Amino acid sequence: MNAHADALPGPETIFQTRLPNGLTILVRENHASPVVALQGSLRVGSAHEAPHQAGLAAFVANMLTRGSERYDYDAFNAAVENVGASLTASADIHSTDFSLTSLSEDFERLLALLADLMRRPTFPEEHIERLRQMKLVRIQEREQDTASVAARRFNETLFGREHPYGRMTEGYLETVAALKRRDMVDFHRRYFSPQGAVLAIAGDVEAQRAVDVIGELFGDWEASAVLSPPIERARIDGGRRLHASLPGKVQSDIVIGAYGVRRRDPDFYAVRVANSILGQFGMMGRLGERVREQQGLAYYCYSTFIAEQEDGVWFAAAGVNPADVEAAVESILDEFRRLCTEPVSPEELSDSQAYLTGVVPLTLETNEGVASTLLSMAWHDLGLDYLQRYPSLIYSVTAEDVQRVATEYLQPERCVISIAGPDAEELDALQE
Repeated sequence: MNAHADALPGPETIFQTRLPNGLTILVRENHASPVVALQGSLRVGSAHEAPHQAGLAAFVANMLTRGSERYDYDAFNAAVENVGASLTASADIHSTDFSLTSLSEDFERLLALLADLMRRPTFPEEHIERLRQMKLVRIQEREQDTASVAARRFNETLFGREHPYGRMTEGYLETVAALKRRDMVDFHRRYFSPQGAVLAIAGDVEAQRAVDVIGELFGDWEASAVLSPPIERARIDGGRRLHASLPGKVQSDIVIGAYGVRRRDPDFYAVRVANSILGQFGMMGRLGERVREQQGLAYYCYSTFIAEQEDGVWFAAAGVNPADVEAAVESILDEFRRLCTEPVSPEELSDSQAYLTGVVPLTLETNEGVASTLLSMAWHDLGLDYLQRYPSLIYSVTAEDVQRVATEYLQPERCVISIAGPDAEELDALQE
C-alpha cells in the first residue's frame, strides 16, 4: 500500500471491514513516517439528551478522559503525555467523537486505553465538579461574546431550544448546574454502543493487524440499538429580526440566513458551490469583496452552510462597528438577492469549482486529514470511491443550479437576522 501513499484514498488503498457488533473499521496504510492517526465516532450525541439536560452528551464525552476502570486521571495523562501522543473526546449533535495520534510503536497501547475509556468510564465525582465549574465559566464567557450570542439566537429562532439543532451542545447554566453523576452513568449505559460506530485509521500500521487488535479490544462489546428520538423538522414561516443587547461592547456581530440542506440532500453540492461563490472563495467570496473590502463595513464577513443529518442552515456572518449594523445587513441581503436573481459568471463558477476540488489533496497531506476523511466517507455512507467521484459532483453544478438553490434557500424575506451588541440607546450615547 505504501506505493499508493500519494494517491487519493480509494477502493484499492482503503481496507474496510465491519465487526459482528456493528463497528466499522477503515484503514489506510502510509509507511512514510512512524505516525498513526485515528478518528472515530459513536452514534450518540446531544440528540439523545432531553432538553432539560442540555449539555449532558458533551459532559459525558469530556468525562471519558477523567477516569476509567484501568486508568485514573493521572494514569491516563501519563500514558498519553509520556509518549508525546494526543487523545481527545467530544460530543456533537449526532456523534461522540474521538481523536488519537501517536507514534506507531505506541499505537496498540493507546488503542487499549481508548477502548477502556469508551467502554468503562468511572465518572469520578471530584472531576465532575471540577469540570462543571470549568463549563459554567465557559458558558458565562459565551454569553458575553457577541458572535456566540448572535449564532445561538439564530439557531434557537430557526429550530427552538427544544430541538437538538436549536439548543447549545454545551448546554446552559441552569442545565449544566443540575446534571448529576447518575445522569452521566445512565446516559453512557443506555446509548454508548458499537452499533453504527466508525473507527478510521491512517498511517504506519498494517491494516490486518489493526483490525485484529480492534477486534480483541472491542469485539465483545455488545451492540444495542442507539436510536435518536424522532427529530421533527419544525419550521418558522417568514423571516425574523432580533437584537441581543450586550452593554459595553464595541463590536456588533450579525448572523443572517435560513434553513439549508441536510447532508444527503441532492442539492448539497450545488449549495457547496453557491456558498463558495457567496462567501468563501478567495477573500471570502462576494461578501468579503463587497462588504469588507469595497464598502469597509465589516471586520470580517463570510458565509457558510452546515448540513446535518436531518436538516441544515445556510448563513452569512459579520463582525461590524455598531454604527454600521444597518448598512452591513442591507449589503449582505443585497448579495443574497444578487445570487438569487443573476446567473453567476462562468469565471466565478469555474474558479470556485477549481478551488473546491483543489483543496482536497491539501486536506489529505496528514494522517489526521486522511483519517478524518475516511470517517466522513463511512459515516455518511459515501462509498470508498467518493474522492474519485467528488470532482464530477462539483463540476456537474451549473450556473442555473447555483441560482436555483440560492432562490430556494436564501430569499431575504425568509431570513432570520440575528444581531448581538450594544443597543441603540447606548450607541447614541457613544456617538455623542
